[in-house]
Amino acid sequence: MRKEIQIMDTTRLDGIVPSLLLWFSETARELPWRSDPTAYHVWVSEIMLQQTRVEAVKPYYARFMEALPDIRALAGCQEERLLKLWEGLGYYNRVRNMQKAAAEVAERYGGEFPSEFEELLTLPGIGRYTAGAIASIAYGRAVPAVDGNVLRVISRICGNEEDIGKQSVRMLFEKEIMRILPAEAPGTFNQALMELGAVVCVPNGAPLCAECPVREFCFAFETGRQQELPVKAAKKQRRIEERTVLVIRDGERTVIRQRPKKGLLAGLYELPNYPGFLSSDEALALVKSEGWEPIRIKELEKAHHIFSHVEWRMEGYLVLVEELEKADGDSWLLIEPERAEREFPVPAAFTAYTKYLNIRLGQKKYREDD
Repeated sequence: MRKEIQIMDTTRLDGIVPSLLLWFSETARELPWRSDPTAYHVWVSEIMLQQTRVEAVKPYYARFMEALPDIRALAGCQEERLLKLWEGLGYYNRVRNMQKAAAEVAERYGGEFPSEFEELLTLPGIGRYTAGAIASIAYGRAVPAVDGNVLRVISRICGNEEDIGKQSVRMLFEKEIMRILPAEAPGTFNQALMELGAVVCVPNGAPLCAECPVREFCFAFETGRQQELPVKAAKKQRRIEERTVLVIRDGERTVIRQRPKKGLLAGLYELPNYPGFLSSDEALALVKSEGWEPIRIKELEKAHHIFSHVEWRMEGYLVLVEELEKADGDSWLLIEPERAEREFPVPAAFTAYTKYLNIRLGQKKYREDD
């Protein structure tokens, strides 16, 4: 029978500061946003890093900074260009909120981010974690920055068995970090906690406890419960949607259209796609209904794409048509594929099918260009 354990022993945090800061000073990764941690650089990197790996973010960050080097450039950027810069990162509302925040900073603060945590919280798309990161890293304010990595680290060190998705748990962790936060280096300490969770106390698989600078204080290491902590409620099951994607082209052009301004993938450009799995005859009938004459059709591979709350399961057809002419209405854009790759933001959901147009999207394009 397992002995009674003490849950959430926050006194374990009391000794971690010196060891963690020393470890970070010796092993911190060289990341582009760390070389010049202005508020703008910290903010852009933190928003990009939400739901995205560091290595995937690096080329996006470099191109974003080259195109939009400051708040005013971001505030004034044309939306289609902005979405194109973000293409492949997903969660496009992030960058829309960034532009709204940039406009507010330009108008209310003369183009300079406010330095106070509470003021940062008033800006669109900036929550407690991002506000804490900007205030502490860019301005040296003694405020915590609690992201998923930090939640995991603190849960394991202190033996917390409550769901880390609860706001009450996050607030408790913020309070405890605030208690130990070194006034002379709050930003460095916050980054060290994040770094520990990113490269040692990792989310998937076994943590690298042999490399951990604070394992002597860790409840999970001491009791062998690393894989049990943190506790996290199961996510709701995603809704499944079946769709058929059509790659329509003549010798030179293809067909895309802009999605509605609200809803999933709002305002981005898509290949023609329809609910359900269509037969080849049904797909040809749809092409004809738009006023185009199909010459031949080829079945393409199945694909899937996972969004936060829905999963698309897709089948596709490549349809070669006679010369594309303007269809009825104005929803379709008849365009050369290379122009689509260069100018129009197309979501990564269509990656399996854009290759038949020699269009590279987002991360794939950046990897190959580099």
